[in-house]
Amino acid sequence: MESKKNVGIWIRVSTDLQVQGDSPEHHEKRAQLYAEAKGWEVISVYRLDAMSGKSVKDYPETKRMLKDIQEGKISGLIFSKLARLARNTKELLEFAEIFRTYNADLISLAESIDTSTPAGRLFYTMIAAMAQWEREEIVERITASVPIRARMGKRLGGHSPLGYRWEGNEFLVDETEAPVRKLLYEIFAKNKRKKRTATELNNLGYRTRNGSKFTDTTVVRLLRDTTAKGIRRANYTKTIESGKRWVMRPQSEWVELPCAPIVSEELWNECNAILLQQEQQRTPKGPKTVHLLSGYVHCTCGSKMYVFTESPVYKCKKCKKKIAVTDLDEIFHEQLKSFLLADVDLATIMEQSSATCTEKESLLKTITTDQQKLRKKMNDLVTLRLDGEISKDEFAVYFKPLEEQVRQLENQIPVLQAEIDFLKIESLSSETVHEEAKDLYHNWKNLPFDEKRAIIETITEKIIIDADSIDISLSYLPAPHLSINAGKRQCNN
Repeated sequence: MESKKNVGIWIRVSTDLQVQGDSPEHHEKRAQLYAEAKGWEVISVYRLDAMSGKSVKDYPETKRMLKDIQEGKISGLIFSKLARLARNTKELLEFAEIFRTYNADLISLAESIDTSTPAGRLFYTMIAAMAQWEREEIVERITASVPIRARMGKRLGGHSPLGYRWEGNEFLVDETEAPVRKLLYEIFAKNKRKKRTATELNNLGYRTRNGSKFTDTTVVRLLRDTTAKGIRRANYTKTIESGKRWVMRPQSEWVELPCAPIVSEELWNECNAILLQQEQQRTPKGPKTVHLLSGYVHCTCGSKMYVFTESPVYKCKKCKKKIAVTDLDEIFHEQLKSFLLADVDLATIMEQSSATCTEKESLLKTITTDQQKLRKKMNDLVTLRLDGEISKDEFAVYFKPLEEQVRQLENQIPVLQAEIDFLKIESLSSETVHEEAKDLYHNWKNLPFDEKRAIIETITEKIIIDADSIDISLSYLPAPHLSINAGKRQCNN
């Protein structure tokens, strides 16, 4: 049985007036009810009452929320609208990237965004595109100056390699680290083993600049660095994927400058010739086998089914049930066709869902209007009492019933809002899934493997294999009280 999704609720209002007119308790209850409708568990509430939204990243509650995301304590954050999370676009982009990195969801009730749904995941795509655009704008402004600065020998940022140091714009040999860098080449030239070289350096008590032990990866990086033989390269790499990894620039963009060597060119060439020979001798690994439905195929006994051998067959290791990969792919494709035949039912369900949403919105409007009228009556009574036109007892007789009715109406408002939020978000998700499923069926043969897999991950819940049937569950939920059964297809194993 899958554990409940743990989420947090984000409450922020910027002024005392907002706290009074649009209470944090109201927002919290609305979010609580939405989480309840989704079957999620709220384990933390982050409150920033009367806090400005100009910049929220340094608030203690923000740091606590981000820490909970990073540590996996929560995997989603519910808030009333994006402006409540952050009004600063840069911070919003940063939050979205952090949430995406840790596979956590953002749920904005006002904008009907729930990134735990297929439609909501499009929000991450949009945010990523905006962030990429912003990065490219910045890069364009500074890229032109980088080669010029490099040719002038100026520092471009980053750390100097082991054995060297920067003093202002001057690149110098570090007399403390240089002997360790030289020893690394000498040990490797002798034993010709990367891991053994790292082990020997560690056993001798040497560590990298940050105090870590040497690893084979560190050894290779330092061996290949041309700085040690007197050639400092600049502007030869660039980072991609938000700085997660880097690639080499075209050699025409490289800038090479002379520097003081630590080892002879002969020793450097000898070590790098050994590395090259080892790479050429290494048996290349074949492409990893990845099947379209991997990870979604389950046996009725509860175990996952895998392709264990070269034979393309999903097999249950426990009870030995099996089905050919190609057969299951075809059945899945045909199941989508059957699923799409329910167009009329879908339209009816969507119409019912829309009608229900309209009814609830109308009721919400009526309640809000009634609440405003009652509050006016209450204010009029207060004025009469202050002017001495009614006694204290008369005031209580008329005021208390109005106060009770207003409180009752106030309790209904977040309930209705949560129901409307749920209906809108689920309806939007259903339409998106339906359209993607249509594209999947009609364009299946023309789609690249990665795109097929991405769509399958979007619409597939689970595939259960029995001795004489297959149950394919698609993540298609038009309304909170209705669902569509993907049905069963019979096949012989």
